[in-house]
Amino acid sequence: MTLSKLTVDQTRCLLASKQGLQIRTGPFSIKIQSNISLVTENLYAMYQDSCLIEDNEFIDFHVSVKKPKNIRSILKPQVQFYFDGNPPFKPLPFQQAFPMLEWGLNLCVSSTANQFLIIHAAVVEKNGAAIILPGPSGSGKSTLCAALINSGWRLLSDELTLISRETGLIQPLARPVSLKNQSIEIIKNRYPDSIFTNITKDTAKGTVAHMRAPSISLEKIDIPARARFVIFPKYAPNKALSRTNISRGQGFISLIDNSFNYSLLGEQGFRLMSDTIHHCNCIELKYSKLDDAIEVFDHLASKHSYE
Repeated sequence: MTLSKLTVDQTRCLLASKQGLQIRTGPFSIKIQSNISLVTENLYAMYQDSCLIEDNEFIDFHVSVKKPKNIRSILKPQVQFYFDGNPPFKPLPFQQAFPMLEWGLNLCVSSTANQFLIIHAAVVEKNGAAIILPGPSGSGKSTLCAALINSGWRLLSDELTLISRETGLIQPLARPVSLKNQSIEIIKNRYPDSIFTNITKDTAKGTVAHMRAPSISLEKIDIPARARFVIFPKYAPNKALSRTNISRGQGFISLIDNSFNYSLLGEQGFRLMSDTIHHCNCIELKYSKLDDAIEVFDHLASKHSYE
């Protein structure tokens, strides 16, 4: 049963209860507790297609978002994220409650899910070809990812590429896509049917909002994919499209730099990364127009072969 089968009020009651809202996202089961309306409303909007889990099922992450018990909860309301009862972050302003939940879930996965090689990168798939998109803040990675999944690509993940230690395949983790600043209006205007959370201003990342993952991505949440390309995107205003092939060696080093647990996995981490890059072409892509970038991606997916 998906979250969409519950009402907002039922969701609110579960979040506020000892039982919590128990939901599956990708390979993880999560118990979430919160009595904050901003969390309830945005979570309900973003996770409509995610499956609820049985009460007796193992829970990977126990998390909550609550008001901290201090004088500032009255004078200047804040929120605190808890993971297994412990706060890994400092409190944030009350309006940042839902972004804090999303950032906290990223921390849960990136710091503990060592059954995967974890890379800080978006990843999308079409025609069986998964494309890994590493990129620092400001590179346009999330904007491009949002445009692609609104243009027929499957979302595997917006933030964390999970490579199975058993199969070497990418495990989907289709959660809301985080967008910042000008990217929010760009995607809203381009894809008016996309569903967003409320906008949150003045965060450490600027103005942020989350976009719901397409239903088709959730329907295929258990179907892994093989990486075929690693593309390093860079938004370059008013510049012509530029596509440059780079060596697998360069790609390998860059993926290591973007990995959370490569060193922790030791020799197996090396073998997993080597096998992943062996199946991929590596490309640096500079673009100023989303249409041009999407055309490049569609061309690669249609060929689905090394170039």
